[in-house]
Amino acid sequence: MPSFEHLSELLDPVGAVLLTVECQQGVVGPDSALPELAQEARSSGALDRIARLVAAAHESGVQVIHAVAERRPDGRGANHNARLFRAAERLPVRQTTGTAAVRIAPPVEVAEEDLVVRRLHGLSPISGTDVDPLLRNLGCRTLVVTGVSANIAVPNAVFDAVNRGYTVVVPADAVAGVPSEYTPAMVRNTLALVATITTTEDVLACFARKRP
Repeated sequence: MPSFEHLSELLDPVGAVLLTVECQQGVVGPDSALPELAQEARSSGALDRIARLVAAAHESGVQVIHAVAERRPDGRGANHNARLFRAAERLPVRQTTGTAAVRIAPPVEVAEEDLVVRRLHGLSPISGTDVDPLLRNLGCRTLVVTGVSANIAVPNAVFDAVNRGYTVVVPADAVAGVPSEYTPAMVRNTLALVATITTTEDVLACFARKRP
């Protein structure tokens, strides 16, 4: 774990952005297309911690970006080149543009100043989306990555951010995946090699210290 002073420097509101990944109704909500993942996100406390981080970011002046995965009703432009995409087409709940499934799920709140970036293809919240140019225009140096899933979208976001030159901070208790034991193993053996791993409480303490 980094020292508090080092983490506080990384999380200066002037250069830090908080990213939530696929914290949407159709993924982590009560009517999720992926009930096992939704249950894990809620029972582990990860979703509640993400909500606390978002609220603290709003109070401290840290920019929040919500990355949402969705698809057109006709599926035009969506990927079909992996088992995951083909399985998603058969799920009873579709992440269709304009439906409740692609709204940010409570208790995470979206403020007026938040940015919501929606993607129609791929696995990454960053590659091929508006996230990277938005981060550059915001002067981002440190990206705090939270959300789901630890299996696919979260590591994609971390790797893409690191490849683009951002320093990444991951509050390990604010991400979730399935099975439950997979997440800490993935964080310890993979993300810890490229990102600064910390806890929600330490990030909250840094945000509170920077509060106007």
